[in-house]
Amino acid sequence: MAILYLNVIHTYVIVYDTPVFGSHHFSLSFWNASPQTKSPLKKPSWVDHLHKRQPLIEMETVILSLNCAASAEIAYKKQETSSRKFSLSYLISTLAWWLLATLISSLSSLYYSLIQFFYVLSSFPIFSWVCIASRWLLKNTWINFRIRNCQILYWPIFLQENDTRSISCVEDAEKASLQRHSTWSAMAIDLVLGNLIGLALLFNTGSVCSWLFHFAKEFTNDILRSGCVWLMGVPAGFKLNTELAGVLGMVSLNVIQIWSTLWIFMASSFIFYLIKTVAVIGITFGATVSAALVIDVITFATLHVTALHWAITLVYSHQIQALAALWRLFRGRKMNPLRQRLDSYGYTVKQHVVGSLLFTPLLLLLPTTSVFYIFFTITSTTINSICMLIEFAISIIHATPYAEIMIWLVRRSRFPCGVWFEIEHYKKNILSSSNNSPEKKPVLMVSNLRSNFLSIGQILLPHYTTMFSGISASSLTTSARGVLSGKRMPSKLGLDLPPPRPWMQMPLRQYWILCHGSIVSSSENGSNHGLSLEKGLPKAFQSSSS
Repeated sequence: MAILYLNVIHTYVIVYDTPVFGSHHFSLSFWNASPQTKSPLKKPSWVDHLHKRQPLIEMETVILSLNCAASAEIAYKKQETSSRKFSLSYLISTLAWWLLATLISSLSSLYYSLIQFFYVLSSFPIFSWVCIASRWLLKNTWINFRIRNCQILYWPIFLQENDTRSISCVEDAEKASLQRHSTWSAMAIDLVLGNLIGLALLFNTGSVCSWLFHFAKEFTNDILRSGCVWLMGVPAGFKLNTELAGVLGMVSLNVIQIWSTLWIFMASSFIFYLIKTVAVIGITFGATVSAALVIDVITFATLHVTALHWAITLVYSHQIQALAALWRLFRGRKMNPLRQRLDSYGYTVKQHVVGSLLFTPLLLLLPTTSVFYIFFTITSTTINSICMLIEFAISIIHATPYAEIMIWLVRRSRFPCGVWFEIEHYKKNILSSSNNSPEKKPVLMVSNLRSNFLSIGQILLPHYTTMFSGISASSLTTSARGVLSGKRMPSKLGLDLPPPRPWMQMPLRQYWILCHGSIVSSSENGSNHGLSLEKGLPKAFQSSSS
Protein backbone atom coordinates (compact mmCIF):
# COMPACT_ATOMS: atom_id res chain seq x y z
CA MET A 1 0.00 0.00 0.00
CA ALA A 2 1.46 3.38 -1.09
CA ILE A 3 0.94 6.60 0.87
CA LEU A 4 1.11 9.96 -0.96
CA TYR A 5 1.36 13.33 0.72
CA LEU A 6 0.03 15.93 -1.75
CA ASN A 7 -1.00 19.55 -1.25
CA VAL A 8 -3.14 19.69 -4.39
CA ILE A 9 -6.59 18.42 -5.11
CA HIS A 10 -6.64 14.86 -6.37
CA THR A 11 -9.25 12.18 -6.93
CA TYR A 12 -8.75 8.46 -6.41
CA VAL A 13 -11.42 6.05 -7.70
CA ILE A 14 -11.51 2.37 -6.75
CA VAL A 15 -13.71 0.04 -8.80
CA TYR A 16 -14.61 -3.25 -7.18
CA ASP A 17 -17.10 -6.09 -7.55
CA THR A 18 -19.63 -6.24 -4.75
CA PRO A 19 -18.84 -9.16 -2.40
CA VAL A 20 -21.52 -11.82 -2.78
CA PHE A 21 -21.88 -15.05 -0.84
CA GLY A 22 -20.94 -18.01 -3.01
CA SER A 23 -19.10 -15.81 -5.51
CA HIS A 24 -16.28 -13.79 -3.96
CA HIS A 25 -15.27 -11.49 -1.10
CA PHE A 26 -12.18 -9.67 0.11
CA SER A 27 -9.70 -10.63 2.81
CA LEU A 28 -6.29 -9.38 3.93
CA SER A 29 -4.82 -12.64 5.20
CA PHE A 30 -5.24 -16.42 5.33
CA TRP A 31 -8.71 -16.30 6.85
CA ASN A 32 -8.80 -20.07 7.46
CA ALA A 33 -5.19 -20.52 8.55
CA SER A 34 -3.72 -20.98 11.96
CA PRO A 35 -0.98 -18.63 13.20
CA GLN A 36 2.07 -19.22 11.09
CA THR A 37 5.63 -19.43 12.33
CA LYS A 38 8.14 -16.71 11.53
CA SER A 39 9.96 -16.98 8.24
CA PRO A 40 13.63 -17.94 8.64
CA LEU A 41 14.59 -15.59 5.79
CA LYS A 42 15.76 -12.13 6.84
CA LYS A 43 13.50 -9.36 5.54
CA PRO A 44 14.92 -6.15 4.10
CA SER A 45 14.99 -3.07 6.33
CA TRP A 46 12.47 -1.18 4.18
CA VAL A 47 9.84 -3.83 4.98
CA ASP A 48 10.15 -3.11 8.71
CA HIS A 49 9.92 0.65 8.09
CA LEU A 50 6.84 0.09 5.95
CA HIS A 51 5.10 -1.90 8.71
CA LYS A 52 5.96 0.78 11.31
CA ARG A 53 4.32 3.49 9.26
CA GLN A 54 0.82 4.56 10.22
CA PRO A 55 -1.56 4.12 7.27
CA LEU A 56 -4.06 6.84 6.51
CA ILE A 57 -6.94 4.37 6.33
CA GLU A 58 -7.40 1.24 8.41
CA MET A 59 -7.55 -1.46 5.75
CA GLU A 60 -9.32 -4.00 7.99
CA THR A 61 -12.20 -1.56 8.48
CA VAL A 62 -12.39 -0.83 4.76
CA ILE A 63 -12.43 -4.53 3.84
CA LEU A 64 -15.09 -5.22 6.48
CA SER A 65 -17.21 -2.38 5.06
CA LEU A 66 -16.87 -3.80 1.57
CA ASN A 67 -17.87 -7.28 2.72
CA CYS A 68 -20.90 -5.88 4.54
CA ALA A 69 -21.93 -3.53 1.73
CA ALA A 70 -24.61 -5.82 0.30
CA SER A 71 -26.14 -6.95 3.61
CA ALA A 72 -29.10 -4.60 3.44
CA GLU A 73 -29.80 -5.53 -0.16
CA ILE A 74 -29.63 -9.26 0.65
CA ALA A 75 -32.07 -8.82 3.54
CA TYR A 76 -34.41 -6.89 1.24
CA LYS A 77 -34.14 -9.65 -1.37
CA LYS A 78 -35.10 -12.26 1.22
CA GLN A 79 -38.18 -10.30 2.25
CA GLU A 80 -39.06 -9.76 -1.39
CA THR A 81 -38.72 -13.45 -2.28
CA SER A 82 -40.74 -14.50 0.77
CA SER A 83 -43.69 -12.41 -0.46
CA ARG A 84 -43.46 -13.36 -4.14
CA LYS A 85 -46.07 -15.39 -5.95
CA PHE A 86 -45.74 -19.14 -5.79
CA SER A 87 -44.88 -20.42 -9.25
CA LEU A 88 -45.12 -24.04 -10.39
CA SER A 89 -41.35 -24.60 -10.32
CA TYR A 90 -41.16 -23.12 -6.83
CA LEU A 91 -43.90 -25.49 -5.60
CA ILE A 92 -42.20 -28.51 -7.19
CA SER A 93 -38.80 -27.69 -5.67
CA THR A 94 -40.37 -27.04 -2.27
CA LEU A 95 -42.21 -30.39 -2.41
CA ALA A 96 -39.03 -32.23 -3.48
CA TRP A 97 -37.03 -30.71 -0.61
CA TRP A 98 -39.84 -31.53 1.83
CA LEU A 99 -39.90 -35.19 0.72
CA LEU A 100 -36.11 -35.42 0.91
CA ALA A 101 -36.13 -33.87 4.38
CA THR A 102 -38.81 -36.34 5.50
CA LEU A 103 -36.85 -39.34 4.19
CA ILE A 104 -33.51 -38.29 5.71
CA SER A 105 -35.15 -37.31 9.00
CA SER A 106 -36.89 -40.69 9.25
CA LEU A 107 -33.67 -42.62 8.58
CA SER A 108 -31.75 -40.48 11.07
CA SER A 109 -34.47 -40.93 13.68
CA LEU A 110 -34.38 -44.71 13.18
CA TYR A 111 -30.61 -44.73 13.68
CA TYR A 112 -30.99 -42.41 16.66
CA SER A 113 -33.48 -44.78 18.30
CA LEU A 114 -31.15 -47.77 17.75
CA ILE A 115 -28.18 -45.95 19.25
CA GLN A 116 -30.21 -44.83 22.26
CA PHE A 117 -31.47 -48.40 22.75
CA PHE A 118 -27.96 -49.86 22.84
CA TYR A 119 -26.79 -46.99 25.05
CA VAL A 120 -29.51 -47.74 27.61
CA LEU A 121 -28.85 -51.48 27.29
CA SER A 122 -25.15 -51.01 28.08
CA SER A 123 -26.01 -49.30 31.36
CA PHE A 124 -27.44 -52.53 32.85
CA PRO A 125 -25.00 -54.52 35.03
CA ILE A 126 -25.49 -57.66 32.93
CA PHE A 127 -24.00 -56.05 29.81
CA SER A 128 -21.63 -53.59 31.48
CA TRP A 129 -18.76 -56.10 31.69
CA VAL A 130 -19.17 -56.84 27.97
CA CYS A 131 -18.80 -53.13 27.19
CA ILE A 132 -15.77 -52.80 29.45
CA ALA A 133 -14.05 -55.81 27.87
CA SER A 134 -14.83 -54.66 24.33
CA ARG A 135 -13.53 -51.15 25.06
CA TRP A 136 -10.28 -52.64 26.32
CA LEU A 137 -9.85 -55.04 23.39
CA LEU A 138 -11.24 -52.73 20.68
CA LYS A 139 -10.00 -49.38 21.91
CA ASN A 140 -9.41 -47.79 18.50
CA THR A 141 -12.71 -49.07 17.17
CA TRP A 142 -14.60 -47.56 20.11
CA ILE A 143 -12.95 -44.16 19.62
CA ASN A 144 -13.76 -43.94 15.91
CA PHE A 145 -17.22 -45.43 16.45
CA ARG A 146 -18.01 -42.71 18.99
CA ILE A 147 -16.75 -40.03 16.59
CA ARG A 148 -18.97 -41.38 13.82
CA ASN A 149 -22.00 -41.58 16.14
CA CYS A 150 -21.48 -37.96 17.22
CA GLN A 151 -21.22 -36.87 13.58
CA ILE A 152 -24.46 -38.67 12.72
CA LEU A 153 -26.33 -37.42 15.78
CA TYR A 154 -25.12 -33.82 15.56
CA TRP A 155 -25.46 -33.27 11.82
CA PRO A 156 -28.76 -31.31 12.07
CA ILE A 157 -27.15 -28.94 14.58
CA PHE A 158 -24.09 -28.47 12.33
CA LEU A 159 -26.35 -27.77 9.34
CA GLN A 160 -28.28 -25.01 11.06
CA GLU A 161 -27.21 -21.40 10.58
CA ASN A 162 -26.67 -20.16 14.14
CA ASP A 163 -24.18 -17.33 13.53
CA THR A 164 -26.02 -13.99 13.40
CA ARG A 165 -22.89 -12.12 12.27
CA SER A 166 -22.71 -14.18 9.09
CA ILE A 167 -25.97 -12.57 7.93
CA SER A 168 -24.32 -9.15 7.53
CA CYS A 169 -20.74 -10.07 6.53
CA VAL A 170 -19.94 -12.15 3.45
CA GLU A 171 -16.58 -13.29 4.86
CA ASP A 172 -18.19 -14.60 8.06
CA ALA A 173 -20.93 -16.24 5.99
CA GLU A 174 -18.28 -18.10 3.96
CA LYS A 175 -16.52 -19.30 7.13
CA ALA A 176 -19.79 -20.47 8.71
CA SER A 177 -20.83 -22.22 5.50
CA LEU A 178 -17.56 -24.15 5.19
CA GLN A 179 -17.71 -25.10 8.86
CA ARG A 180 -21.26 -26.44 8.40
CA HIS A 181 -20.39 -28.43 5.30
CA SER A 182 -17.10 -29.87 6.60
CA THR A 183 -18.81 -32.49 8.81
CA TRP A 184 -21.18 -34.00 6.29
CA SER A 185 -18.60 -33.88 3.47
CA ALA A 186 -16.04 -35.79 5.58
CA MET A 187 -18.72 -38.28 6.57
CA ALA A 188 -19.83 -38.72 2.94
CA ILE A 189 -16.29 -39.35 1.67
CA ASP A 190 -15.67 -41.74 4.56
CA LEU A 191 -18.83 -43.71 3.72
CA VAL A 192 -17.92 -43.83 0.01
CA LEU A 193 -14.47 -45.22 0.80
CA GLY A 194 -16.01 -47.65 3.29
CA ASN A 195 -18.47 -48.92 0.70
CA LEU A 196 -15.72 -49.41 -1.89
CA ILE A 197 -13.50 -51.33 0.54
CA GLY A 198 -16.42 -53.25 2.06
CA LEU A 199 -17.83 -54.37 -1.28
CA ALA A 200 -14.35 -55.43 -2.43
CA LEU A 201 -13.96 -57.54 0.72
CA LEU A 202 -17.42 -59.08 0.36
CA PHE A 203 -16.80 -60.16 -3.24
CA ASN A 204 -13.28 -61.49 -2.50
CA THR A 205 -13.69 -63.00 0.96
CA GLY A 206 -12.24 -66.38 -0.02
CA SER A 207 -9.14 -64.88 -1.62
CA VAL A 208 -8.54 -62.62 1.39
CA CYS A 209 -8.91 -65.60 3.77
CA SER A 210 -6.42 -67.73 1.88
CA TRP A 211 -3.94 -64.84 1.65
CA LEU A 212 -4.20 -64.19 5.41
CA PHE A 213 -3.60 -67.87 6.23
CA HIS A 214 -0.59 -67.96 3.91
CA PHE A 215 0.85 -64.73 5.34
CA ALA A 216 0.36 -65.84 8.97
CA LYS A 217 2.08 -69.15 8.21
CA GLU A 218 5.06 -67.48 6.56
CA PHE A 219 5.35 -64.88 9.32
CA THR A 220 5.29 -67.53 12.06
CA ASN A 221 7.60 -70.07 10.42
CA ASP A 222 9.97 -68.03 8.27
CA ILE A 223 10.41 -65.01 10.52
CA LEU A 224 9.63 -65.80 14.17
CA ARG A 225 10.67 -69.46 14.48
CA SER A 226 13.57 -69.28 12.04
CA GLY A 227 14.79 -66.10 13.71
CA CYS A 228 14.74 -67.62 17.19
CA VAL A 229 16.58 -70.73 15.98
CA TRP A 230 19.16 -68.55 14.20
CA LEU A 231 19.73 -66.51 17.39
CA MET A 232 20.26 -69.69 19.41
CA GLY A 233 23.25 -70.59 17.21
CA VAL A 234 25.94 -68.22 15.92
CA PRO A 235 24.08 -65.20 14.45
CA ALA A 236 26.26 -63.25 11.97
CA GLY A 237 29.39 -64.90 13.41
CA PHE A 238 28.92 -63.57 16.96
CA LYS A 239 29.85 -65.95 19.75
CA LEU A 240 26.99 -65.78 22.27
CA ASN A 241 26.43 -67.41 25.62
CA THR A 242 25.01 -70.80 24.72
CA GLU A 243 23.04 -71.37 27.92
CA LEU A 244 21.36 -67.94 28.00
CA ALA A 245 20.65 -68.03 24.26
CA GLY A 246 19.11 -71.49 24.66
CA VAL A 247 16.86 -70.35 27.52
CA LEU A 248 15.67 -67.22 25.71
CA GLY A 249 15.20 -69.11 22.44
CA MET A 250 13.22 -71.99 24.00
CA VAL A 251 10.94 -69.61 25.90
CA SER A 252 10.30 -67.64 22.71
CA LEU A 253 9.63 -70.78 20.65
CA ASN A 254 7.20 -72.15 23.25
CA VAL A 255 5.25 -68.87 23.39
CA ILE A 256 5.12 -68.70 19.59
CA GLN A 257 3.97 -72.33 19.34
CA ILE A 258 1.21 -71.93 21.94
CA TRP A 259 -0.13 -68.70 20.44
CA SER A 260 0.05 -69.91 16.84
CA THR A 261 -1.87 -73.07 17.78
CA LEU A 262 -4.59 -71.02 19.47
CA TRP A 263 -4.68 -68.53 16.62
CA ILE A 264 -4.98 -71.22 13.94
CA PHE A 265 -7.82 -72.86 15.86
CA MET A 266 -9.61 -69.53 16.28
CA ALA A 267 -8.84 -68.24 12.81
CA SER A 268 -10.12 -71.38 11.10
CA SER A 269 -13.49 -70.76 12.75
CA PHE A 270 -13.82 -66.96 12.84
CA ILE A 271 -11.57 -65.44 10.16
CA PHE A 272 -14.27 -65.73 7.49
CA TYR A 273 -16.86 -64.01 9.68
CA LEU A 274 -14.28 -61.44 10.81
CA ILE A 275 -13.69 -60.33 7.22
CA LYS A 276 -17.44 -60.14 6.69
CA THR A 277 -17.74 -58.02 9.85
CA VAL A 278 -15.02 -55.61 8.69
CA ALA A 279 -16.78 -55.28 5.32
CA VAL A 280 -20.23 -54.66 6.83
CA ILE A 281 -18.85 -52.11 9.32
CA GLY A 282 -17.08 -50.30 6.47
CA ILE A 283 -20.29 -50.16 4.42
CA THR A 284 -22.39 -49.01 7.40
CA PHE A 285 -20.11 -46.66 9.32
CA GLY A 286 -17.31 -45.79 6.90
CA ALA A 287 -13.71 -46.66 6.22
CA THR A 288 -12.33 -45.12 9.43
CA VAL A 289 -14.28 -47.45 11.75
CA SER A 290 -13.35 -50.56 9.73
CA ALA A 291 -9.69 -49.44 9.59
CA ALA A 292 -9.71 -48.95 13.38
CA LEU A 293 -11.10 -52.49 13.74
CA VAL A 294 -8.23 -53.77 11.56
CA ILE A 295 -5.73 -52.07 13.91
CA ASP A 296 -7.30 -53.78 16.93
CA VAL A 297 -7.30 -57.17 15.16
CA ILE A 298 -3.62 -56.80 14.23
CA THR A 299 -2.80 -55.82 17.81
CA PHE A 300 -4.63 -58.85 19.19
CA ALA A 301 -3.21 -61.25 16.59
CA THR A 302 0.38 -60.19 17.39
CA LEU A 303 -0.07 -60.22 21.16
CA HIS A 304 2.60 -62.93 21.56
CA VAL A 305 5.19 -60.75 19.81
CA THR A 306 4.26 -57.84 22.08
CA ALA A 307 4.58 -60.05 25.19
CA LEU A 308 7.99 -61.41 24.13
CA HIS A 309 9.21 -57.92 23.29
CA TRP A 310 8.03 -56.63 26.66
CA ALA A 311 9.79 -59.48 28.51
CA ILE A 312 13.12 -59.12 26.68
CA THR A 313 12.92 -55.32 27.04
CA LEU A 314 12.51 -55.75 30.79
CA VAL A 315 15.62 -57.96 30.98
CA TYR A 316 17.68 -55.71 28.69
CA SER A 317 16.74 -52.43 30.45
CA HIS A 318 17.52 -53.82 33.92
CA GLN A 319 20.85 -55.14 32.64
CA ILE A 320 21.75 -51.74 31.15
CA GLN A 321 20.76 -49.96 34.38
CA ALA A 322 22.82 -52.41 36.48
CA LEU A 323 25.88 -51.93 34.27
CA ALA A 324 25.50 -48.14 34.44
CA ALA A 325 25.21 -48.25 38.26
CA LEU A 326 28.29 -50.49 38.56
CA TRP A 327 30.26 -48.23 36.22
CA ARG A 328 29.43 -45.27 38.46
CA LEU A 329 30.63 -47.35 41.42
CA PHE A 330 34.06 -47.76 39.81
CA ARG A 331 34.26 -44.01 39.19
CA GLY A 332 33.29 -43.13 42.75
CA ARG A 333 30.03 -41.49 41.70
CA LYS A 334 26.47 -41.93 42.85
CA MET A 335 23.23 -40.89 41.15
CA ASN A 336 21.23 -38.26 43.03
CA PRO A 337 17.60 -38.81 41.96
CA LEU A 338 16.34 -35.66 43.69
CA ARG A 339 18.67 -33.26 41.87
CA GLN A 340 19.10 -35.46 38.78
CA ARG A 341 22.90 -35.29 38.90
CA LEU A 342 25.98 -37.35 39.78
CA ASP A 343 27.51 -36.75 43.21
CA SER A 344 30.83 -37.99 44.58
CA TYR A 345 30.60 -40.89 46.99
CA GLY A 346 33.15 -43.01 48.83
CA TYR A 347 32.57 -46.74 48.41
CA THR A 348 34.14 -49.45 50.61
CA VAL A 349 36.47 -52.21 49.44
CA LYS A 350 33.75 -54.85 49.85
CA GLN A 351 31.40 -52.84 47.61
CA HIS A 352 34.10 -52.60 44.93
CA VAL A 353 34.74 -56.36 45.11
CA VAL A 354 31.04 -57.22 44.84
CA GLY A 355 30.65 -54.72 42.02
CA SER A 356 33.55 -56.26 40.11
CA LEU A 357 32.07 -59.76 40.52
CA LEU A 358 28.69 -58.58 39.19
CA PHE A 359 30.00 -56.32 36.43
CA THR A 360 31.96 -59.01 34.58
CA PRO A 361 29.12 -61.57 33.96
CA LEU A 362 26.59 -58.83 33.19
CA LEU A 363 28.91 -57.31 30.60
CA LEU A 364 29.67 -60.69 29.01
CA LEU A 365 25.98 -61.63 28.84
CA LEU A 366 24.99 -58.26 27.29
CA PRO A 367 25.60 -59.32 23.61
CA THR A 368 23.28 -62.32 24.00
CA THR A 369 20.51 -60.21 25.49
CA SER A 370 21.11 -57.47 22.94
CA VAL A 371 20.62 -59.66 19.85
CA PHE A 372 17.30 -60.99 21.15
CA TYR A 373 16.27 -57.46 22.09
CA ILE A 374 17.17 -56.13 18.64
CA PHE A 375 15.31 -58.96 16.89
CA PHE A 376 12.05 -58.51 18.80
CA THR A 377 12.35 -54.71 18.67
CA ILE A 378 12.57 -54.80 14.87
CA THR A 379 9.63 -57.22 14.68
CA SER A 380 7.47 -55.21 17.09
CA THR A 381 8.40 -51.91 15.44
CA THR A 382 7.38 -53.28 12.03
CA ILE A 383 3.97 -54.33 13.37
CA ASN A 384 3.53 -50.97 15.12
CA SER A 385 4.52 -49.16 11.91
CA ILE A 386 1.74 -50.92 10.01
CA CYS A 387 -0.76 -49.90 12.70
CA MET A 388 0.59 -46.33 12.67
CA LEU A 389 0.24 -46.20 8.89
CA ILE A 390 -3.43 -47.18 9.17
CA GLU A 391 -3.87 -44.65 11.99
CA PHE A 392 -2.28 -42.00 9.75
CA ALA A 393 -4.76 -42.83 6.98
CA ILE A 394 -7.67 -42.50 9.47
CA SER A 395 -6.43 -39.08 10.61
CA ILE A 396 -5.98 -37.94 7.00
CA ILE A 397 -9.59 -38.91 6.21
CA HIS A 398 -10.84 -36.98 9.25
CA ALA A 399 -8.64 -33.89 8.74
CA THR A 400 -8.95 -33.34 4.97
CA PRO A 401 -11.35 -30.43 4.19
CA TYR A 402 -13.25 -32.03 1.32
CA ALA A 403 -15.83 -29.24 1.05
CA GLU A 404 -13.11 -26.59 0.72
CA ILE A 405 -11.27 -28.64 -1.91
CA MET A 406 -14.41 -29.13 -4.02
CA ILE A 407 -15.35 -25.44 -3.75
CA TRP A 408 -11.76 -24.40 -4.57
CA LEU A 409 -11.83 -26.52 -7.74
CA VAL A 410 -15.06 -24.85 -8.88
CA ARG A 411 -14.58 -21.27 -7.65
CA ARG A 412 -11.19 -20.12 -6.36
CA SER A 413 -12.48 -16.60 -5.74
CA ARG A 414 -14.11 -17.81 -2.50
CA PHE A 415 -10.64 -18.18 -0.94
CA PRO A 416 -8.99 -14.72 -1.00
CA CYS A 417 -5.70 -14.02 0.77
CA GLY A 418 -4.89 -10.36 0.19
CA VAL A 419 -5.78 -7.45 -2.08
CA TRP A 420 -3.93 -5.48 -4.75
CA PHE A 421 -4.74 -2.56 -7.03
CA GLU A 422 -4.70 -2.65 -10.81
CA ILE A 423 -4.29 0.88 -12.18
CA GLU A 424 -6.78 1.42 -14.96
CA HIS A 425 -6.44 5.17 -15.64
CA TYR A 426 -3.99 7.86 -14.56
CA LYS A 427 -4.28 11.47 -15.77
CA LYS A 428 -2.51 14.71 -14.71
CA ASN A 429 -3.63 18.14 -16.05
CA ILE A 430 -1.67 21.37 -15.52
CA LEU A 431 -3.84 24.49 -15.04
CA SER A 432 -2.03 27.85 -15.09
CA SER A 433 -3.23 30.79 -12.99
CA SER A 434 -3.20 34.43 -14.08
CA ASN A 435 -2.07 36.04 -10.79
CA ASN A 436 1.27 34.45 -9.93
CA SER A 437 -0.29 31.63 -7.91
CA PRO A 438 1.32 28.23 -7.95
CA GLU A 439 0.19 25.80 -10.56
CA LYS A 440 -2.40 23.25 -9.53
CA LYS A 441 -2.06 19.71 -10.81
CA PRO A 442 -5.33 17.80 -10.36
CA VAL A 443 -4.69 14.08 -10.49
CA LEU A 444 -7.31 11.50 -11.48
CA MET A 445 -6.48 7.86 -10.82
CA VAL A 446 -8.85 4.93 -11.45
CA SER A 447 -7.88 1.46 -10.25
CA ASN A 448 -9.54 -1.92 -9.84
CA LEU A 449 -9.50 -3.72 -6.51
CA ARG A 450 -8.29 -7.30 -7.05
CA SER A 451 -7.72 -10.28 -4.77
CA ASN A 452 -5.06 -12.93 -4.47
CA PHE A 453 -6.29 -16.48 -3.94
CA LEU A 454 -5.12 -19.36 -1.78
CA SER A 455 -3.45 -22.36 -3.35
CA ILE A 456 -4.55 -25.89 -2.55
CA GLY A 457 -1.50 -26.35 -0.32
CA GLN A 458 -2.35 -23.24 1.72
CA ILE A 459 -5.85 -24.62 2.30
CA LEU A 460 -4.66 -28.04 3.44
CA LEU A 461 -1.67 -26.89 5.51
CA PRO A 462 -3.59 -25.52 8.57
CA HIS A 463 -5.67 -28.70 8.89
CA TYR A 464 -2.67 -31.03 8.63
CA THR A 465 -0.63 -28.83 10.98
CA THR A 466 -3.34 -29.23 13.61
CA MET A 467 -3.39 -32.98 13.00
CA PHE A 468 0.38 -33.29 13.61
CA SER A 469 0.42 -30.88 16.57
CA GLY A 470 1.07 -33.73 19.02
CA ILE A 471 4.23 -34.87 17.20
CA SER A 472 7.50 -32.98 17.57
CA ALA A 473 11.16 -33.57 16.78
CA SER A 474 11.94 -33.82 20.49
CA SER A 475 9.48 -36.68 20.94
CA LEU A 476 11.03 -38.59 18.04
CA THR A 477 14.50 -38.03 19.48
CA THR A 478 13.35 -39.20 22.90
CA SER A 479 11.86 -42.37 21.39
CA ALA A 480 15.08 -43.12 19.50
CA ARG A 481 17.14 -42.69 22.66
CA GLY A 482 14.69 -44.82 24.60
CA VAL A 483 15.24 -47.75 22.24
CA LEU A 484 18.96 -47.75 23.03
CA SER A 485 18.33 -47.71 26.78
CA GLY A 486 15.67 -50.43 26.74
CA LYS A 487 12.47 -48.35 26.68
CA ARG A 488 9.58 -49.42 24.52
CA MET A 489 8.59 -47.27 21.57
CA PRO A 490 5.02 -45.90 21.54
CA SER A 491 2.56 -47.98 19.56
CA LYS A 492 0.49 -44.95 18.48
CA LEU A 493 1.36 -41.71 16.73
CA GLY A 494 -0.98 -39.61 18.86
CA LEU A 495 -2.48 -37.76 15.90
CA ASP A 496 -5.30 -35.31 16.44
CA LEU A 497 -8.84 -36.64 15.89
CA PRO A 498 -12.19 -34.82 15.96
CA PRO A 499 -13.06 -34.15 19.62
CA PRO A 500 -15.80 -36.36 21.12
CA ARG A 501 -19.03 -34.54 21.89
CA PRO A 502 -21.41 -35.12 24.80
CA TRP A 503 -24.06 -37.74 24.38
CA MET A 504 -27.30 -36.39 22.94
CA GLN A 505 -30.54 -37.28 24.69
CA MET A 506 -33.86 -35.87 23.50
CA PRO A 507 -37.28 -37.28 22.59
CA LEU A 508 -37.47 -39.03 19.25
CA ARG A 509 -40.13 -36.68 17.87
CA GLN A 510 -38.09 -33.62 18.80
CA TYR A 511 -35.03 -35.08 17.06
CA TRP A 512 -37.10 -35.75 13.93
CA ILE A 513 -38.37 -32.16 13.93
CA LEU A 514 -34.80 -30.90 14.39
CA CYS A 515 -33.54 -32.92 11.39
CA HIS A 516 -36.47 -31.91 9.20
CA GLY A 517 -36.21 -28.24 10.09
CA SER A 518 -32.48 -28.06 9.46
CA ILE A 519 -32.82 -29.49 5.92
CA VAL A 520 -35.74 -27.23 5.04
CA SER A 521 -33.99 -24.12 6.38
CA SER A 522 -30.80 -25.07 4.55
CA SER A 523 -32.70 -25.36 1.26
CA GLU A 524 -34.31 -21.95 1.81
CA ASN A 525 -30.96 -20.35 2.59
CA GLY A 526 -29.47 -21.94 -0.53
CA SER A 527 -32.21 -20.48 -2.74
CA ASN A 528 -31.77 -17.04 -1.18
CA HIS A 529 -28.01 -17.16 -1.69
CA GLY A 530 -28.60 -18.19 -5.26
CA LEU A 531 -30.68 -15.08 -5.83
CA SER A 532 -28.00 -12.93 -4.25
CA LEU A 533 -25.51 -14.12 -6.89
CA GLU A 534 -27.44 -12.23 -9.55
CA LYS A 535 -26.39 -8.82 -8.26
CA GLY A 536 -22.61 -9.07 -8.62
CA LEU A 537 -22.21 -5.82 -10.60
CA PRO A 538 -19.10 -3.66 -10.27
CA LYS A 539 -19.38 -0.56 -8.11
CA ALA A 540 -17.07 2.38 -7.61
CA PHE A 541 -15.77 3.82 -4.41
CA GLN A 542 -14.66 7.38 -4.93
CA SER A 543 -12.76 9.46 -2.37
CA SER A 544 -11.55 13.03 -2.69
CA SER A 545 -9.07 14.80 -0.44
CA SER A 546 -7.21 18.05 -0.52
